[in-house]
Parts: sequence; C-alpha cells; structure tokens
Amino acid sequence: MVQPHLIVLDLDGTLLQDNQRISLKTKQTIQLARQQGHQVMIATGRPFRASKVYYDELALDTPIVNFNGAYIHHPLKSQFNALHSPIDLHTVTEIVDALQSFKLSNIIAEVMDDIYVEKYDQQLLSILGMGNPKITTGSMIKMLKDHPTSMLIHSDEMDVPPIRQFLADTKAELIDHRRWGAPYHVIELVRNGIHKAIGLDYVAKSLQIPRERIIAFDDEDNDLEMIEYAGIGVAMGNAIDDLKKSTLHVTATNNEDGIAHFLLDRLSL
Repeated sequence: MVQPHLIVLDLDGTLLQDNQRISLKTKQTIQLARQQGHQVMIATGRPFRASKVYYDELALDTPIVNFNGAYIHHPLKSQFNALHSPIDLHTVTEIVDALQSFKLSNIIAEVMDDIYVEKYDQQLLSILGMGNPKITTGSMIKMLKDHPTSMLIHSDEMDVPPIRQFLADTKAELIDHRRWGAPYHVIELVRNGIHKAIGLDYVAKSLQIPRERIIAFDDEDNDLEMIEYAGIGVAMGNAIDDLKKSTLHVTATNNEDGIAHFLLDRLSL
C-alpha cells in the first residue's frame, strides 16, 4: 500500500483549466486520492478570497498557502497558528518613490482582503475583485496605512524587465518579485525570503508528512522554490521551460488532466 502523500496544487495553469474550472476527471482523481489516505492542499499566489471557491469545491480540510507564501492559514480551524508575513510599510513608500522615474500603468497593494489601487482599472479589478474585497482608490502613499501582504506593479510589457532589474539592484534585501504570465504585465512583490516553499514546509510539518512524500504540481516562476522543495516536483506540460528543467517529472497540460494522469500512475489509485 502506498504511504500517505501530501499533494500540493497550484491553481492557475495547473489545477484550473484555461476556462478557470477544475475538470471532472481531475476532481474525481483528487477525491480518490483523498479516499485512499492522501492529503491535498492548495498553494497559490492568489489571496484566499480568490481561491476559496476551489477550496470549497474540492471540500478540502487542510491549511492553504496564499499570496505565494505570505499568508499561511487554515480556513476551517481557528486554532491553527496562521502566519502572515507582509512587506514593511516604509519599504513600500521607498519603492513607490523610487519607481516614479519609470512608466507605470498602476500600483496596487493588498492588505489581506483589502485592495488599494492608485488608478481605477476595471480589467485588473475584475481579477483582483473576486470575493468582493474592500477597494480604496487614490495615492498609495497617502491612502495605505497598513503593511501590505503583497504589491503589484503594472506596466507595459517592455518596461517589466528594467523595473525588475532596478528592484533586484536596489531592493533585493527587502523584497522578492515575480512577473505574472501573459496577458497581464504585472510584477508581484512580497517580503524578502517569502515563497511557496516556506508555506509548504510549514504545512507539511503540521501534517507530519516528510518532503519525500510531497507531490507538488506547478507551472510558473513563482513555483520554482516549491517544485524544488517537494520530493516529487511535477511540471505541467504548459509550464515555463525553467520549471521543466528543474524537475525530472513533466505531466500533461492543465487542459489535458495532467494532475489526474500523474496521480493515477504514481500513487496506483
């Protein structure tokens, strides 16, 4: 009999098909794995309000990693020792000031489930607005009073690399940053040293499951640390090349039930 594993699911481009739904085959396979004693959790860059619908759809009962590791909590157990690791407010002010020389479309900060946005943007807010957060529009420096869980810098595609280089050269000791995949040219900032693997390690220890029995499914550059931490890191067929190069395991795409195919084979479900 296969020992209990911890199955870790990224959402966008991994668990979710391009239509933002979980396929029936993948859902049934996950349910089968849980019935056979395996644990299943979500680790995502999304806030909880934008991942709760999938947590509920799968009827999960495990902790969840949100904001790429900046918030680790258990939606069903208040006694779970949640971890929130925001960016220092002073650091945010420094960054906003320093980026004034760049051409920016927008700056957004998220304080847990509250959103602060410099300029109203219906397209971005249609994504960030899942779960009906409180939205405040106006000067980031004037309006933001709390340490943000994450920040988003929105610019033209050609401006993303120089902004990231500037942040790497001047703020590396304070923040880590990733870029969103197309079509949104967004740089996401979290506190230095924060990534999904931090959250995964914390949850796995609470569930008493060793690294060698962790299966993590991923597709983007915010998953690199997690796929390397997991004993069995699995890149989706649609994953970026850097992720595929970092693991021995590549499955089918998110639209081809890649998670289901791998689990059925690996765990002999």
